[in-house]
Amino acid sequence: MQAMLSGFMKLALASLLAGTLLSFFGITPRAVLDSVGVTAEDIQNGLVSTFAWAAPRMLMGAAVILPIWLVTYLLMPPRA
Repeated sequence: MQAMLSGFMKLALASLLAGTLLSFFGITPRAVLDSVGVTAEDIQNGLVSTFAWAAPRMLMGAAVILPIWLVTYLLMPPRA
């Protein structure tokens, strides 16, 4: 648990430093989106479409995988 927390802290610090460096050079999220040619609404629509595609497939897969996992877990010999 401590290694994971340490990793998150390093990631947060690296992100903060990178964001500070980018803002020093005047690079903003809006400028990046404009240079790529997308809007925040395009990104939101893409995320919604991705979730609408993935959610039913994940639920259907879970309906198969979870019972198999449960039976396997129940039939495993006890750990010492």
